[in-house]
Amino acid sequence: MRKLLFLCSFLLCSMSLFAQDRVKWNFSYNPQTQEIQLKASISEGWHLYSQHINNTIGPVPTSFTFIENPNVKFEGEVKEPAAIHEYDENFEAALDFFKNEVVFTRKIVKPKAGEVIKGYVTFMVCNDVMCLPPVDIDFSITIQ
Repeated sequence: MRKLLFLCSFLLCSMSLFAQDRVKWNFSYNPQTQEIQLKASISEGWHLYSQHINNTIGPVPTSFTFIENPNVKFEGEVKEPAAIHEYDENFEAALDFFKNEVVFTRKIVKPKAGEVIKGYVTFMVCNDVMCLPPVDIDFSITIQ
């Protein structure tokens, strides 16, 4: 029984690590636009789901959680470009997702140099035949 439990735990952790390899994240601040940029580079053949999908269908939408910092004020929510809207074989429904690369942005009101924005992104990736479990990736962005 212990061996089976260990094997299941190992496989789940391995799949979680594999999911992290399918998407590389870059978190930065753009002083010209006063926005934080949350850039996902997605491996060939894989796709990352939009923030705006019907969660009752099955896939986990991409979401961003920010740790409260009283010195940082945001204007609006995280924005995303127009997503690809196609039929997804994994969930047998038309869904919104991104391939190759996507940059999410969020505007900051009167940013102060040196402030740090912390949080994490939750996301799920799929290819044409399978999906990997959702993972959380921590981020930290310093306003320059």
